[in-house]
Amino acid sequence: MDAAGGSRNPLPRPCHVLVLLNPRGGKGKALQLFWSHVQPLLAQADVSFTLMLTERRNHARELVRAEDLRRWDALVVMSGDGLIHEVVNGLMERPDWETAIQKPLCSLPAGSGNAVAASLNYYAGYEQVTKEDLLTNCTQLLCRRLLAPMDLLSLQTACGQRLFSVLSLAWGFIADVDLESEKFRRLGEIRFTLGTCLRLVALRTYRGTLAYLPAETLASRRGPSPAWAPQAPADTHVVPLEQPVPPHWTVVPEQDFVLVLALLHSHLASELFTAPMGRCSAGTMHLFYVRAGVSRATLLRLFLAMEKGRHMECHCPHLVYVPVVAFRLEPKDGKGVFAVDGELLISEAVQGQVLPNYFWMVSGYRESPPSLKPQPSPRRKSQQRPPPAERR
Repeated sequence: MDAAGGSRNPLPRPCHVLVLLNPRGGKGKALQLFWSHVQPLLAQADVSFTLMLTERRNHARELVRAEDLRRWDALVVMSGDGLIHEVVNGLMERPDWETAIQKPLCSLPAGSGNAVAASLNYYAGYEQVTKEDLLTNCTQLLCRRLLAPMDLLSLQTACGQRLFSVLSLAWGFIADVDLESEKFRRLGEIRFTLGTCLRLVALRTYRGTLAYLPAETLASRRGPSPAWAPQAPADTHVVPLEQPVPPHWTVVPEQDFVLVLALLHSHLASELFTAPMGRCSAGTMHLFYVRAGVSRATLLRLFLAMEKGRHMECHCPHLVYVPVVAFRLEPKDGKGVFAVDGELLISEAVQGQVLPNYFWMVSGYRESPPSLKPQPSPRRKSQQRPPPAERR
C-alpha cells in the first residue's frame, strides 16, 4: 500500500518542529530571512522550533539518518530543493525508513530554484510569487498545519545506485544550466536566466534512447500495485536495466535530444511554471523532451513563455509532453550529466518510477490527487503528444 495513503490529521497545536537551514543557500541570506520573516509568524501560531544549521553537502542527510524523529512533529527544510532531496534520502536510508518517511516535511524557500515551494504555493491557490513573498506564503502554510501526501520518484542507475527524487530528473539543456550556473549562486534566481543565455550560445545535443510507460497505458491495464520490499520500496513497473523494457512501454528510437525532463510537480523553479496542465494523478509524473533541430530562437521563446506556463501554446513540433508512470533513459555518447533535484548524477543508464502518495508535506490542501483512471485530460488540445511513429 502507499506509504502515505489515506488521510491524516493536521499538525498539533502547539507543535514543535526541527528547522534544518542552509545558511549558504541562494544569496546566503537564509538565516536573516528566518528571523525576520519566519520566526514571528511561527510565534503567533504556537509553533516552537529547534534550529540546526547545515555546514556542508549531505550534512542534513546525515542529521536525519541519526536523529530521534519522535522529538519533532515535523521537519522544516529552509533552503532550496537540494536540501529537501538530502532529507528525504536520509530518511529512506534509515533502518526504520518505513516509519521515518512518514514524518511530515515542510519546505521554506531560501535557495535559488525553490521549485517544490513554488509548486506547493500553486497547489494552495496562491498567485505565483518569488523571494520573500513566496517564503511568507509557505510559512503561513506551516502555521495552518494542513498535510497532504506527495509522490516520490524512485531511481535506479546502471552502476546499482538507488536514490529518490522529490522533484525532477533532468538530462541535457536543463541539467547543464542547473549545474553550470552553480557558480552564479550568489545572484539568486537570476542565475538560471544567465545560465540559459550562456548555454543557448553553445547549444548542445545529446544522443540517447528514451522509453516510458504512459499513464494512459497503465490505466487501461491491470498492472501490479505498489509493493514493499524488506529494505526498500519495490519498483513494480520496471525491470532490471540489463533487460529490455516491457512490450507495453513506448520506445522513442535512438536520436539526438536537446533535453529530457521527468517532473513530479508544477514548477521547475519559482518562475518556471513548467507543467501548466495541472497536478498529475497520484503515481504519475510529467515527461517532457525536446528533439534536436529546434532553433535557439524557438528554445528561448519556450523558456520565456514558461514563466507564465504558456510554452505549450507555442505548439513547438520539437517539444513532446506525455504523462508517464515510469521511464528509462540511456545516454549513448557519454555527453552531459543528470541533475536530480538540482544535484549532480553521472551520465549513465537510469530508470525510475513514481511511488504514489509516499510521504507527507505541509500544504494548503488535505486531499491527495486523484488516482490514475482511464479518462481523457481536459487540456488535451494544449499537449504535444508523441508522433504516431513512437506509439506502440
